[in-house]
Amino acid sequence: MSRREKIEAMLADQPQDVTLRYMLAMELQKEGDSQRCLHLFDELMQNQPPYVPAFMMAGQHLTSLGRRDDARTVFQRGIVVARELNDEHAAAEMSQFLQELP
Repeated sequence: MSRREKIEAMLADQPQDVTLRYMLAMELQKEGDSQRCLHLFDELMQNQPPYVPAFMMAGQHLTSLGRRDDARTVFQRGIVVARELNDEHAAAEMSQFLQELP
């Protein structure tokens, strides 16, 4: 059984577990399934409260796909959310990625 399959099996029992959903998105990214990966990141960003690491990884993945405008939007939203949730470290990291976008 692959790592993705193991995570999916755990999610069957705990479908709202944000950590498992994030781990699945990361596995999908490694496997090259960008559409499903980005969909999961989007769901995590819409969570209440939003899952801050999803903004970072979605922005990085969009950048790697050449979708710089989309990445810029995700990083900008992520910075606002991170600050609202008092996660200055994540806000600073995303600010750095945003500055480095061409």
